[in-house]
Amino acid sequence: MIQILIVEDQEIVRRGLRTMLQRKPDFQVVGEAANGQDAIALVSTLYGSDQQPDVILMDIQMPVMDGVAATQHICQHFPEIKVLVLTTFDDAPYITEAMRCGAKGYVLKDTPSKELAEIVRSIDRGYTQFSPGILEKMMTVMQPKTELIAAKPTLPTSELPPGFTELTSREREVLCLIAAGKSNREIAEQLCVTEGTARNHISHILSRLNLRDRTQAAIVANAFLAWLENPDTLS
Repeated sequence: MIQILIVEDQEIVRRGLRTMLQRKPDFQVVGEAANGQDAIALVSTLYGSDQQPDVILMDIQMPVMDGVAATQHICQHFPEIKVLVLTTFDDAPYITEAMRCGAKGYVLKDTPSKELAEIVRSIDRGYTQFSPGILEKMMTVMQPKTELIAAKPTLPTSELPPGFTELTSREREVLCLIAAGKSNREIAEQLCVTEGTARNHISHILSRLNLRDRTQAAIVANAFLAWLENPDTLS
């Protein structure tokens, strides 16, 4: 059973999400909050009980305390609880901030019920998930800050982000698997290495590319996936 906390300031949206999620036999909604401050208080109350949430659906723009600040607090103090950001395309600048604070996924509020359920299940299993189109929107917003240039079939290596050309073949493999949403355990199994070795590879990648976490790594990897998969074909 996946236990879910819904954080959304509009009551009608909360009600709709609750109804949608509770139709799934493997979901249980353990609470609702109308802003980030109430969400933190509720998580603190439920933490350690049999009602502790596994996944939080977190709205971004809310009164009192927004979803970015709440995500940062929850990810710092309750790291085993996964935050899935509820968003619109207009929220892109906030999404990148939530990502830096530790959110594990980003889903549009109008995502169909079946797709939303699958995303929640994937987040609970440790994957990073994006609604279609969110990744491209985030890359557009992040580009001026990171000075990344979107991958193109004829991308010259001089236009790759700093550190990319220093990646080893194994590190490129790991980045491709991160882009595919694989967990550390799945990366280790696919590469026939220990989970500790997989974690070491990821740490080296983050350090080499000056990235904060594997969510940022997934975004960058997807933007330059063509080069990562076959660097010798690009000049």
